[in-house]
Amino acid sequence: MDLKSKFMTGDREFKFYKDKIMWSIRMRASKKDVHISGAEGIYSKSDLQKICSAYIRRALKHPRGKPDRITVTIEELKQKPKTASLLEVTTLRCKSPEKAEKLIIKNLDDLGISKKAINTGLKILRAKKTMRGAAIVKMKSGKCTEPDKIRGVRVSRFGIEKSADKKLSKLLTKSKINTTTVKEALTLASKVNSCREIIAEVCISDDPDYTTGYIASKEIGYLRIPNIKKKGQMHGGRIFFIKEKTASDKIITFLEEQPIVVKYIH
Repeated sequence: MDLKSKFMTGDREFKFYKDKIMWSIRMRASKKDVHISGAEGIYSKSDLQKICSAYIRRALKHPRGKPDRITVTIEELKQKPKTASLLEVTTLRCKSPEKAEKLIIKNLDDLGISKKAINTGLKILRAKKTMRGAAIVKMKSGKCTEPDKIRGVRVSRFGIEKSADKKLSKLLTKSKINTTTVKEALTLASKVNSCREIIAEVCISDDPDYTTGYIASKEIGYLRIPNIKKKGQMHGGRIFFIKEKTASDKIITFLEEQPIVVKYIH
């Protein structure tokens, strides 16, 4: 069985773009080699100029500071994107980082993740020095398996179907959370959790002005957690909890290289 059918919840080609060449656009902004901001998506050729301009404007106005380097990568996809279902969104009641931690612990425990693994994840999320990408933690032993402890794992080559994007905007508007930040995080989480070997994801943004994080999984959907950290804090992180006997290199290949376009299937 090949990687894409083994590690995805669905293995259909993305019909909407079946006869079109799609492009991955990725932006990374940094200052003195310290990450400031990033953005990415999968688009048609006609969208390239507009999206690149938007990404550059975004990099120049980020609250983490002005970058001295902006790298925009435009790549023609050689693989046709596969589909993943958009996770359902719920916003939890949470008034403090202490309450947020309790919510994280409870939900991860309910998903069968061990206390040792949870403690490993929380330690990474609390660290003052933020890993550039995500950490991969075994759900029972708590062992970290990402090959580069500084870079971590970067989820890449993901986007959202245009009709799904419109439906999502209407849904988020009703809850007054229709922002680029929420939509991009949800799209990324939907790709991540389409992998059968990933049990859950926890994320705290390193943006000092953004204090809502999330926990996501196939079982519980996308749970937004307000006040997950105090405003002004620059640290953050992302953790993927995986099945104990899973080879992390295969998961990394899926997360970094397999193109995924999210659809609205509810």
